[in-house]
Amino acid sequence: MKNKRYGYARVSTKEQNIERQIIALTEAGVEKQDIYIDKQSGKNFERPAYVEMMSLIQEGDLLIVKSIDRLGRNYQEIMEQWRIITKEKRADICIQDMPLLDTTKTKDLLGTFISDVVLQLLSFVAENERDNIRQRQAEGIAAAKARGVQFGKPMIPIPDNFPELYKQWQAGAISIKEFAKACNMGRSTMYNRIKEYREINCYIAK
Repeated sequence: MKNKRYGYARVSTKEQNIERQIIALTEAGVEKQDIYIDKQSGKNFERPAYVEMMSLIQEGDLLIVKSIDRLGRNYQEIMEQWRIITKEKRADICIQDMPLLDTTKTKDLLGTFISDVVLQLLSFVAENERDNIRQRQAEGIAAAKARGVQFGKPMIPIPDNFPELYKQWQAGAISIKEFAKACNMGRSTMYNRIKEYREINCYIAK
């Protein structure tokens, strides 16, 4: 049986655009029916599409992912999944944005060593970025409250890609309605959240 190519794509919210990842995967030779998509946080790997895909991958198959943070944002679990794919299933994996993370090209000892080092570094960065965003938000909120800023009702959790969506809204790429829908909140709450986000960034920039 011919070895298959699988593609995996992930976004943090149902409204976030996944098209860029799909285009990159199809251009890499993955058939659309073999692209598995999850629309949820990357904090763990308990995702329906990912679990289904992993049940199908066999020895000699190739999994292609656009970037390491699309695979996940949990350092330990990324490393474990990489081990399962490459060691247990004896399949290959390619991270498109990082050519060194392509096991089809790193079969020798030195190549494998370099790939492992890069993987550990990028996995750490992916998780650290997620943690830093949450820490800065918490610190900014505390500082804003200390200055007397009233935040009202308990805050609705914002998606990991809120800063990116905010930049798109500021640039006029998306409307406030689209911004609010992507964050799963009403427009009035959205305006409050934007105000809070600006207060947080004002503190961080100091």
